[in-house]
Amino acid sequence: PIMSAFGGKFKFLTFWNAIMQSLYFTMCCVIDIFVTDPSQSKVAKLKDFFHSSLAFPVAMFVGVTFWGLYAVDRDLVLPKAMDPYFPTWLNHIMHTNIMFFTALELFLTYRKYPSRSKGLLALIVFQLTYISWMHYVHYKSGFWVYNVFNVLNLPQRAAFIVACVLLACTFYFIGEKINSIVWDKPKNKAGGEQDSP
Repeated sequence: PIMSAFGGKFKFLTFWNAIMQSLYFTMCCVIDIFVTDPSQSKVAKLKDFFHSSLAFPVAMFVGVTFWGLYAVDRDLVLPKAMDPYFPTWLNHIMHTNIMFFTALELFLTYRKYPSRSKGLLALIVFQLTYISWMHYVHYKSGFWVYNVFNVLNLPQRAAFIVACVLLACTFYFIGEKINSIVWDKPKNKAGGEQDSP
């Protein structure tokens, strides 16, 4: 089966994302337990950067693209033959819950967003790394990780990849905007009250 082929579970962006979310929420726990002043902590700053540039946009991209393609034709992303290895409950943990919890984190916890150039650079480098890995898996094994690539010719495949990169970047901007709406106004208001005579 595909799960035991070259690359194992690491073939799938879903698995990369699961590791990423686990790392992020582990950092959150470490900071909550051991860090007394998060505003001065390098780990806290790394956590903010990690969520802003990778954890949020990648989780949203994974969930939206998976369910979007699944709605069109489930065989494009998760053929029925995979059901014994990937049951419905696990499917929702990996493709639904990840969107909910990372979005909830955005609303519940203030974070300082990085500059757009740094945030987008980190996201694009991550995407290009996975795209390169996916093509290497195809080179070594002779099959595409996701069946959607089997139904696309080369120009269509290139256009699809570009669209995916742009979609992930769009989620970066959405996260940045939500963070600004939820947190910047209260923060600026508090700062204004302190500055007034």
